[in-house]
Amino acid sequence: MGLIEDLKTKVLTADGAMGTLLYSYGIDFCYEELNVRKPAVIEDIHRQYIEAGADVIQTNTYTANTIKLSRYGIEEEYEILNKAAVEIAKKAVGDGPQYILGTIGGIRGIRKHEFSLEEILISLVLQAKVLVNSGVDGLLLETFYDLEELETLVKSIRKFTSIPIIAQVSMHDPGVLLSGMNLNEAFERLEVAGADVVGLNCRFGPHHTIVALENVELPENAFLSAYPNASLLDLEEGKVVYESEFEYFGKAALELRDEGVRLIGGCCGTTPDHIREVKRQLSNLQPVKDKIVEVREVEPIKEAAVRIYEPLHEKVKKGRSIIVELDTPRHLETEKFVEGAKVLQQAGADAVTMADNSLASPRVSNIAMGSILKYEEEVRSLAHITCRDRNLIGLQSHLMGLDALGINDILAVTGDPTKVGDFPGATSVYDVSSIELLQLIKKLNEGISFSGKPLRKKASFSVAAAFNPNVRVVARAVPRLEKKIAAGADYFITQPVYSKEKIIEIYEATKHLETPIYIGIMPLTSLRNSEFLHHEVPGIKLSDEVLARMAKADIHQVTAQAEGIQIAKELIDTAAELFNGIYLITPFMRYDMSVELIEYINQLDEQQVKGGVEYVKTSH
Repeated sequence: MGLIEDLKTKVLTADGAMGTLLYSYGIDFCYEELNVRKPAVIEDIHRQYIEAGADVIQTNTYTANTIKLSRYGIEEEYEILNKAAVEIAKKAVGDGPQYILGTIGGIRGIRKHEFSLEEILISLVLQAKVLVNSGVDGLLLETFYDLEELETLVKSIRKFTSIPIIAQVSMHDPGVLLSGMNLNEAFERLEVAGADVVGLNCRFGPHHTIVALENVELPENAFLSAYPNASLLDLEEGKVVYESEFEYFGKAALELRDEGVRLIGGCCGTTPDHIREVKRQLSNLQPVKDKIVEVREVEPIKEAAVRIYEPLHEKVKKGRSIIVELDTPRHLETEKFVEGAKVLQQAGADAVTMADNSLASPRVSNIAMGSILKYEEEVRSLAHITCRDRNLIGLQSHLMGLDALGINDILAVTGDPTKVGDFPGATSVYDVSSIELLQLIKKLNEGISFSGKPLRKKASFSVAAAFNPNVRVVARAVPRLEKKIAAGADYFITQPVYSKEKIIEIYEATKHLETPIYIGIMPLTSLRNSEFLHHEVPGIKLSDEVLARMAKADIHQVTAQAEGIQIAKELIDTAAELFNGIYLITPFMRYDMSVELIEYINQLDEQQVKGGVEYVKTSH
């Protein structure tokens, strides 16, 4: 009799965590290497679970794919490690009735762009074929946060084997996946893809797993599985621990059975003692074949609050738009900053943009200064948000705060690494890249949190993305722009450009895009300032002509600044003909320089209108 036949009439007990026990042994290298380095250790763990009553055990192959093994430089050994794992499991089972599942772990998390779906499938299908050819009784696909990855993998595996596939997702929030999809829909899709068993594992303990399954219907042609963690994790003296009594875990297994689950095991934190209690509680119980699911009303998501200002990406499509960067201060005297922002708006800036600790140096929070500007001075602000300083919790909290304040204009950037700033020993977080951040912000605009949970109301962010055109060939940077557009970028803001030819090249390379672009212009103040920007600031390059002109003018501060302004005006002449959006970067709080440039742009537009020339050349 096979696994699926048994599940038709029985509730089976699976094993618990492999990694938890290995972690407790103090092993600090790739666990899958133990399949060849210390096979007796893995065999002993299998035997402990079999003795505890497990009907089903899984191979020690969770990360035994080429992608994850590459972290240890042993990706070429994937076949050896998978084969060895199956042989160890077979030796532990011997002539016993236990089923052996070949385990394959998910790869994607929040950061979808680290590996393409094609790369992931190649790696995981290679692993699956080795496991199938080694004679496992089924495949356990577990800890998949991304349904697309899991669904596509199930379809790919089903093309070359008919052995049972157990497909388990991991929730970011009880009852919903990262995408916001509910479990019923996810399980239906996995069943259609070819999974024989669908279920949950990891992330949550028994309580939240049971709660999530309460609203799940019994599949038509598949069975349910659940491998909860022992509990929510905790840290004690730097070590991960799980607080859970074995009896509690066993009683939870009864509730899982009542929800229709037929394959019950454990994930992180579980041990043979947990599984022994599960087996004791489930002995001689028949599976639930009928289940009434109470339909819960879906809480409606309210529309976003009405914006005070027209979104910048809409405004710039219609005509001229000027935004000006003014860095918040590095000290606690904010009066000059506030005064500068007021002057810039009065001069004609549509918004004052504020970096998020640029060059990894701490400044007064832009969310605080944005709030002051809005509520005390009625100045519109555009807040930059980096991926460097905040983990996913902090990023969502920060964005929710911006929405609550009505600060709707934001720029999503990766952020300079901490080693370039005032605290080189500080940690750079980078839970996500700027592309993933764009996607997450757009989820907030749909009223969905990063974890997939409804937020009761939609945010209304207009999101800019950064564009560095200071590369050898701008056209080669366009595919990345297109990725950002696909991720949700409403418009682009470029690094400062110091060449008319480069501005024209940007136009030619991007004129097919409908997404608007604000061209960055930053007036120079001295030769020293010019050389620093050119040689030391990432993403900024000056032309030889500009460096020569600044060197010639560097006889006095006044003449140098005048030359810097003149160069900026000449660049604006070209940019204003080709692009509606101009992004002025204010150097060293010299907002008088930005004001002069705003006035120059306005004069240009007035002259063109008087001369009967339409300045809006493209949607840019």
